[in-house]
Amino acid sequence: MGRAAERVYTDPASIRRLESLIGELPANGHVVLLLKDGSSCDGVVVTRPNVQLFRDADEREGINATVKLERPDVPAWSRQVWLDQIARVEHVDSIMASEN
Repeated sequence: MGRAAERVYTDPASIRRLESLIGELPANGHVVLLLKDGSSCDGVVVTRPNVQLFRDADEREGINATVKLERPDVPAWSRQVWLDQIARVEHVDSIMASEN
């Protein structure tokens, strides 16, 4: 992945939101991501994401981050998701643990 992003953030509130999402995405955690466009995806977090500097199409520098999900049961599947597109994180590990 290059250092280009569709959206970058410089305001403290948006950066705090991204950092808060990172706290909800532990390495090897099984999560369902509910996205702002109404779709969702689930998988295992490969590594905890980190905020990074990117440039948008207007060459404005700011912060964003991605998380990579994989599915152990579908080895060829993986997906990168921009954190700013996540509306909510659901933890499948927690749901399963509470059912036992």
